[in-house]
Amino acid sequence: MVPQLVDSHCHLNLLSAVRHGADVREVIAEAANEGIGHLLCVSVELDDSPLLRAYAQRFPQVFISAGLHPNHDAKKEPDEAAIVAVAAAPEVVAIGETGLDYFRSEGDLAWQQERFRRHIRVARTLKKPLIIHSREARKDTLRILREERAGEVGGVMHCFVEDWDTARDALELGFYISFSGIVTYKNAEQVQHAAARVPLDRLLVETDSPYLAPVPRRGRENHPGFVHFVAEYLATLRDMEIEALSAATTDNFFRLFQHAARI
Repeated sequence: MVPQLVDSHCHLNLLSAVRHGADVREVIAEAANEGIGHLLCVSVELDDSPLLRAYAQRFPQVFISAGLHPNHDAKKEPDEAAIVAVAAAPEVVAIGETGLDYFRSEGDLAWQQERFRRHIRVARTLKKPLIIHSREARKDTLRILREERAGEVGGVMHCFVEDWDTARDALELGFYISFSGIVTYKNAEQVQHAAARVPLDRLLVETDSPYLAPVPRRGRENHPGFVHFVAEYLATLRDMEIEALSAATTDNFFRLFQHAARI
């Protein structure tokens, strides 16, 4: 039997069916049918916290994070106390997603950098790992991680799209590297090169659903059940059996997210 996979990064509340009233139980059941035993539903805004906590309380295979996405336009910028108030909940296993995105945001981005720093300080206070979003912000992301001593709690560079040098720098800080459906795309040579070199004990897989569906589902809305396509591609890329990759990435997930209980 192939060990069950973990979708280490998805957004259950953003799936179109769920937004239009479908029971999230259906999504979880579909994922289970594809061998996905656990899911991490990642926060993009703090106001989602009651809904995400309800998911985690209802479904023991669902874990959640707490944080404010770097691109999210908050009506009021939360201070550290406000983030702690949400992130301290026992259902929350990670802080984020947080980080820097210079692709979608323009102008003076000091506010985004300060938001990132607050999340790192919260993670260190609560001793929960970070989920890092970084797009076209490699140097500043790594610099702030170092300056704020993010290595004390570690975390994951989610939906990795950078080169091997960036992955190596993140690994040296104690971070894990997670690959999404992007790694299956024909034009993703840089990502594939990094994916082939990341140590097996630092590797994670994700969907980032409802975004970035992998080949052969590219162009469709992504679902947590599709994470097996990412795992299968990585197993082929790394010339290893899918059973070994599934077991390793699942073990890695629970090693990193120590507040998550395997069922």
